[in-house]
Order: sequence, then C-alpha cells, then structure tokens
Amino acid sequence: MIKDLDKLGLSDIKEIYHNLSYDELFAHEKANNEGCVTDNGTFSVDTGIFTGRSPKDKYFVNQDPSNKYLAWGKVNQPMTKETFDKLLAKAKSQLSGKNIYIQDAYCGSSLASRKSVRFVTEVAWQAHFVKNMFIRPSESELADFTPDFVVYNACKCVNDEYKKDGLNSEVFVIFNIEDNIAVIGGTWYGGEMKKGIFSMMNYWLPLENKLSMHCSANVGKDGDTALFFGLSGTGKTTLSTDPNRALIGDDEHGWDDEGVFNFEGGCYAKCINLDPKSEPEIYAAIKRNALLENVCIDENGIVDYSDDSKTENTRVSYPIEHIPNHEPSLKAGHPRNIIFLTADAFGILPPVSKLTKEQAMYYFLSGYTAKVAGTERGITEPQATFSACFGEPFMPLHPTVYARLLGEKIDKHQVNVYLVNTGWSGGAYGVGKRMSIKATRACINAILDGSIQKCEFENFEKFNLAIPKSLDGVETNLLNPINTWADKNEYIAARDNLANMFISNFKRYEDVAEGVQFAKAGPIN
Repeated sequence: MIKDLDKLGLSDIKEIYHNLSYDELFAHEKANNEGCVTDNGTFSVDTGIFTGRSPKDKYFVNQDPSNKYLAWGKVNQPMTKETFDKLLAKAKSQLSGKNIYIQDAYCGSSLASRKSVRFVTEVAWQAHFVKNMFIRPSESELADFTPDFVVYNACKCVNDEYKKDGLNSEVFVIFNIEDNIAVIGGTWYGGEMKKGIFSMMNYWLPLENKLSMHCSANVGKDGDTALFFGLSGTGKTTLSTDPNRALIGDDEHGWDDEGVFNFEGGCYAKCINLDPKSEPEIYAAIKRNALLENVCIDENGIVDYSDDSKTENTRVSYPIEHIPNHEPSLKAGHPRNIIFLTADAFGILPPVSKLTKEQAMYYFLSGYTAKVAGTERGITEPQATFSACFGEPFMPLHPTVYARLLGEKIDKHQVNVYLVNTGWSGGAYGVGKRMSIKATRACINAILDGSIQKCEFENFEKFNLAIPKSLDGVETNLLNPINTWADKNEYIAARDNLANMFISNFKRYEDVAEGVQFAKAGPIN
C-alpha cells in the first residue's frame, strides 16, 4: 500500500506502478512503445516538439509568505492561486482513470538538507528519468517514505485557455510553495522535472543559510574539492568527469557547514558530438539503465551523436554509478578551488584567469556565457547572455542572496577562484574556433594541482584580469586572446564592446551597496 496515496487527489486509477526497478521500467517502455532500444541496450526516447526547457511558462503562486522572498520578474512570474488550482485540477483529471507511475526519490545527499519528492506521471520513461536523476532511496527508506513535495507530470494535457488566464502559452510549469506541489503540462521534456526541483532547493536552502549552486563538483585523492559553475553547454559535466578525481555530481549542489553535497543521484549530459576519445567516461556511461533523449538512430540501432537534426540539445541521463570513479557518499569537504566556466561566443576572454575575491563576486553575479542552441525553446544558435549566479532561470530569490552566501564561504574557507573560457578564440562564433577540450583540460589540471599559482601573470587589459604568460599544455599564444586574432584593432573594438556589455548589465545590482562595491572589480570604461 502506498503511503499518502489518497492525498494525490486522483480517481479511478487503474494500475499503480510504484517505484519500479530498472528492468521493470525497461519492460514498460518497450511494451508502451515509448521509444527504441539502441545497439548496446540503452533505451532512447523523443521528447516531442519541446527538446529544451520552457522558461517563459514557469510560474509561482503569488501568496504569503513565499511572495515576500521571491524575486518577481521575467524569471519568477506570478500566478493566482485560482489559476494554479484550475490547472492542478486539469492535471489530476489527465492522470485519473488510467495506469500511472509513481516514483519516490530524495533531492540532497545531506540528511540535514534533503527533501523527499514524489513524482506522478503516466509515462514510464519519465519515471525512469526520475530514477536516474534523483537519489534512489533504499528499500527500508521507501517503506516509510513520506513526500515533502509532489510533482504531477501531466505532459499529455495542455492549457487551451492560456490567453484567458494571462499566461504565455498552452505549456505550464507551475509551483505552489505553500502547498508543496508542482504541476507540468504540455511539455514532455524530462529536464522540467529536474530543474523544477532544483528551483525549489534554491528557494529552501538559502533561507537556512545554506548555499545552493548550479555547479558540478569533484574531489581529489587528498580530499581537495573543486566546484565548476556554468550554464548548460559550458562544460560542467565534461570537465568534472575526470579519471583522476572522484565525481561528486555534475550539475546541482549545496554547501553547508559540513561541506559540499550533491542534490542528485545521476548525471544529465549533453550528447551532441560525443566522442569516446575526448569524453570516455560519459561515452561509457551510456549503457543499459541510461536514457537517451532526441538522438538520431539508424535501422541497426546505432546512434549518430553528430546528428543534430532533431536538436543540438541531445541528452543522456544515467545513474551516477555509471561513472566508475564517483564519490559514493555524493558529498565532500569544503572546496579548495572554484572555477567559473563561460562559453564566450565573441572570442574575447582568455582561456584562464585568476580572480580576486571581489572579481569572483562580480563574475558570479554577471554569469556571462553563451546559450547553446537547443537548450531552450527559440534558441537556434549561441547567444551571449548574462545569467546571475550562472543559473538565474532557477533562482527564485534575489541573486545577491546567493552572492552574499558565496562570498562568506570563500572568505571563511580561503578558496581560490578562476574564470575559464570554454568558448571561442581567434574570432567570434562563426569565425573563430572553439577551445579544444585538451587545452581546457590543461587549464583545469593546472588549477587543481596548484601549478598555476607558480606561473608568472600579466594583466589582461580592460578587464584587469590576471592571466598566465605560459602554462603547460596550452599554446602560449592562446593565453592572451588578442594574439589569436588576425586583425588586432578588430579584437580591441570587440573587447571594448563586451566590456561595455558587462558594465551595462551590472548596473542592475548597483541599487545596493554590495553591488556598487563589486562593480569596481569589473571591466573599466
């Protein structure tokens, strides 16, 4: 008997498939014709017309007390409780009268911080996705599982009255913080469940003075923890998956008084142009129990990872156990190094820069990168963007709340902070070339083994960043990007233009004293 089943508010349920095993989910996926099996036994699905998140369709109920903390705006849009209740009823109607899958999971490997989440769907592969991405409770834990939060994934229903309701489209991803409920409708994209719970953790934890972070993390043999911040496509998963270091997690973490802990129990890696030579651990993780999304497969079940005809945002989710050298506890001590990853579409920023504490705050709040094609609806090619805390779409509170917590922890634990550009060099997107993973790995390795601190540094003009004059494994001319451009004057003009973009963006933080102070650490006019 499922505990609290009556509280779901569903009626005339036929079969309930509760916490199925991987083998059972695999059998259901095949029986339901939800996708196909690749040549190595991995199940693969298509997520329909939406192959990325729908950020313009995300809403929070505007009610007390959460409305006192939420940073309302384009990211966190308000919704009336009446509209929420109407859409919740619509979702419950969709999920009633049929077979449903219920998957119970934890978010957060720290016992002091984790949340129990129940996911309800009528699609087997979505239950599979949840099983991959969140922390899998033991049998004894499942026996007494009581959800703190419930997600209704009614992907097969849409809101055909969205104009009347004053909403963006027929898709809805909505949250009632006080009732601890989220509802998804109109989109099949699995990432909505993952990022929805991440958004909630970003609400809950800072109110307990714990930092929630959009970052990957790994730990060395001597216990040195490293964090990798960055938006989708900047290399968080690739660069944190290191054969010489144990992976804590690839995307979402918390940082409390004990150290760093993973929110998840799996990884969600981009597959486009996946190469077993440059990313062997991720490539090897794609096997039975992993779940591929939107990849192209031939009649023999062979995947073409270079084919982006469906989307550039091809994905695979897999349990973290598929990475042989993962950290079993999914947590570690306080970090020694923090790395901000950015994919600079303009080819301006150096491959690696060492930041002061003030510069760390500036670039954390700026969150500059380029959105990679397919990650969100409507993005068809890389676009420069500023996303606070390298994850603004998932941050319900004001960005300075997260920045303040990060600054306090950097000070307390004396953490080194670096900015690493995984984007372009020698020109903007379409002209220059993307940094090679090999060169970026060399930068990361120098940070992690401490050798970068022995380098001689020079000043990167306009941005006043400290950049190494030489670094093992990186061509010297790459270290200062002006050297890679054929037309130096063209580079200077583009550099100054990017600097002005930084300055203009940061003005939104200068309404508070901290913002004025941190602005001094950014580019100069």
